[in-house]
Amino acid sequence: MNQNEVGQFTVGVFQDVPWAERGLEALIRHRFPSEALTILAKDTTEAGNLIKKMLGEDGECVEVKSVGNVVARGPLVDFLQGEESDLATLGLSATMGRVGYQSHDAFIFETLTARGGVLVAIHDEPRAADALSILHCYGGGNAAIGAWVGRI
Repeated sequence: MNQNEVGQFTVGVFQDVPWAERGLEALIRHRFPSEALTILAKDTTEAGNLIKKMLGEDGECVEVKSVGNVVARGPLVDFLQGEESDLATLGLSATMGRVGYQSHDAFIFETLTARGGVLVAIHDEPRAADALSILHCYGGGNAAIGAWVGRI
């Protein structure tokens, strides 16, 4: 899969579920559709409830190298997981390049998530700057937009 097929993700990591919930509520208020959102966090009841509340479906249990068992749902998971359960064997730091992030950014996302943070991603290239602003305003640490695609 090349990056032009993937599109663009804006990613940030909130310190915990309550902070992530506030940020996700702001994204939804600003009309980011739930199908554009991804939530990935260590597998806890609180994180599972957040996914159900915000995305309307249960999260999927996924093994992520260097993080452990996570609960996740959203388009980012599909791109990172690949066909070989790549998150389990490679982790976030090695797979985030598929959506335009350099390894040092991906390592930060992986480390913050492993420490109990909640990774939130928005798959919406036309509104990437809006998503980034909301993530920053509501405490999304190290929020960044993946590499721009499809523009010359």
